[in-house]
Amino acid sequence: MAKYLVTGAAGFIGSHLVEALLARGENVVGIDEFNDYYDPHLKRQNLAQALTHPQFHLIEDNILNLNWIPLLQETKAVFHQAAQAGVRASWGQHFHFYTERNLNATQVILEAAKEAKDLQRFVYASSSSIYGNAERLPTPETACPQPVSPYGITKLAAEQLCWQYHQNFGVPATALRYFTVYGPRQRPDMAFHKFLRAVVNEQPIPIFGDGEQTRDFTFISDAVAANLSAAEVSDAVGEVFNIGGGSRVALNQVLEKMEAIVGTKIQRSYHPRATGDARDTSAEISKANRILQYSPQVGLEEGLTQEWEWIQNQFKRL
Repeated sequence: MAKYLVTGAAGFIGSHLVEALLARGENVVGIDEFNDYYDPHLKRQNLAQALTHPQFHLIEDNILNLNWIPLLQETKAVFHQAAQAGVRASWGQHFHFYTERNLNATQVILEAAKEAKDLQRFVYASSSSIYGNAERLPTPETACPQPVSPYGITKLAAEQLCWQYHQNFGVPATALRYFTVYGPRQRPDMAFHKFLRAVVNEQPIPIFGDGEQTRDFTFISDAVAANLSAAEVSDAVGEVFNIGGGSRVALNQVLEKMEAIVGTKIQRSYHPRATGDARDTSAEISKANRILQYSPQVGLEEGLTQEWEWIQNQFKRL
């Protein structure tokens, strides 16, 4: 029976992707080790709905411990979302987590994918962090990668592995370079989650730098739609796509929008610029639009409103 496999299934993007696949009537296998990068209880909440579904099966283990060849039998597509996230945390003594979880874990799945005769697509979750301080904005996929963090280096290296396995062994790989995905279930170490949680707790929001740094923010449902399309469109094989929200916004502008949504003045606490953070990001998405028919549907104000509602519900549960 054909199935879809999602790594990092209990994470932010992975759990939304699992639910979207189940809603289409697919059989889904999710893999997650529930490590302690952030509270595993939050990850289990992310999967609560999926775990009640008869067509979902969860494997709770480390990717490096699994026998991937039988796992990939009758698998139509792999959505490889699992990764060690966090730009700022990638410096120093924990770097080995990034090489193990971003690079080594990707390699073992690709190695098994060489033998997976039913596999039609391997969708790799890459990152805008591979661009670093891009010389051109919006940044096209053809821009020379120049990551400015160890995290970005490992994401780029794993992406390059995908192309080597595609070119040498025919693995049907596709990569999606996400630009700052946000929305309900966003990781607690990500900016919007931290900001809105600080609002609930009536604490100042930490801002690293002057607040004029810009980002291309992508709502979660748009990121999921890009994944589903990348798994189906034949021309996506061997290609990389920027997945952005369609607009570049300064952090100070985001805070103004947040104030309007939450209905209160937001306190700010300014800190020195974080090492490894790119100053600006902006996605050129014409390629994704042309090949994947990708078109962002959720604007920043609507998306922030949805995340704010989710944050409030989270605190009510706690």
